[in-house]
Amino acid sequence: MATIKPFLAVRPRQDIADRVAALPYDVYNRSEARAETEREPLSFLKIDRAETMLPEETSPYDDKVYEKAAQLYEQMKADGSFVKEDSDCYYIYRLTMNGREQTGIVACASVDDYLGNVIKKHENTRAEKEQDRIRHVDALSAQTGPIFLAYRSDREINEVVERVRSTTEPLFDFIAPDGIGHTIWKMEAADEVGKIRSRFAQINDIYIADGHHRAASAVRVSQMRRKAHPDYSGEEEFNYFLSVLFPDDQLMIMDYNRCVSDLNGLSKEEFLQKAAQHFTVSRLKWADAPKKKGQITMYLDREWYLLTASEEFLQIRDAVRSLDVSLLQDYLLQPVLGIADPRTDDRIDFVGGIRGLAELEKRADTDMKVSFAMYPTSIRELFDVADAGMLMPPKSTWFEPKLRSGLLIHELER
Repeated sequence: MATIKPFLAVRPRQDIADRVAALPYDVYNRSEARAETEREPLSFLKIDRAETMLPEETSPYDDKVYEKAAQLYEQMKADGSFVKEDSDCYYIYRLTMNGREQTGIVACASVDDYLGNVIKKHENTRAEKEQDRIRHVDALSAQTGPIFLAYRSDREINEVVERVRSTTEPLFDFIAPDGIGHTIWKMEAADEVGKIRSRFAQINDIYIADGHHRAASAVRVSQMRRKAHPDYSGEEEFNYFLSVLFPDDQLMIMDYNRCVSDLNGLSKEEFLQKAAQHFTVSRLKWADAPKKKGQITMYLDREWYLLTASEEFLQIRDAVRSLDVSLLQDYLLQPVLGIADPRTDDRIDFVGGIRGLAELEKRADTDMKVSFAMYPTSIRELFDVADAGMLMPPKSTWFEPKLRSGLLIHELER
């Protein structure tokens, strides 16, 4: 059973929330991050990526970066840009993209639930990426970017959420520069808070949808603080991590596509012949995305191709091997292109579906050789993999829209 608790939030003043709200730190490369903080001086990205506030030659992992992040955070609290709420609350967070809405609950999830696998994972994490956020969270003594969690939709939770939405004025309500709408309501009535907490206590499985590295880092900081305070009770804030929980029937997973820099020494003709050993290969008249499971579209030498897997693939019942990203990896990337481990091979890169097919063409025409457009992984497939205690290949899911950082912050000390 899941422990999902309300928390004492630190948040921006209402009049500047739209300027503070920032996309997750890891969706930007270094130059993009610097450009964003120059565009918007109040952006929380200056705290999430504090190297943007230091000379360009500064390593993003320099001690000075984490010191700067903590300094900027404390400064924004001191000047009133951030305020602390008066009581523990839940919050309702609605994202609107192209007329489509998804609404979740902002809360704190339990580190013990993560360690005990009530909160289930579907991806491995990389130690170097964890270490960066461990140092960031520890320096600020705060979690600034929420972990995106999913659960099987619950009617009673939905009813409470809808009641608060329909009877309460929003705390924040704005459209970000990328066109995504962000609306947040505070849930503070004792009966509503109690109902949400008790309903989650009856839910056995929570899933990390996005934010595996942030979750793992939060847990590591918690373990560090538990070691430093061996008499901890379990009620301390460092035993919990900031999350937004969404019902599964509101989520959209986009494709997460691949680009490869060469054909592993093969000519175009040789490569297509090898691809045809496991796929039906046909040329397309124009750029197109896969229309169903078992299809991959490929861009090579300014031409698009459709790769259709054999019926044998569609009969696979293994939760991981049946994924379309596994299809590409197991039948083409590894045996033909020689990419054994896509987590470490620098010949492969990943492109979120939000960037569209034009980005795949651009990459293959410039710094890469071939691009692959994937059919999106479903939320049901994600749940099946996590329930089986298995792990997806890296970069299997791309969730849109993205949660913003800096709107609701969870501090580890009260």
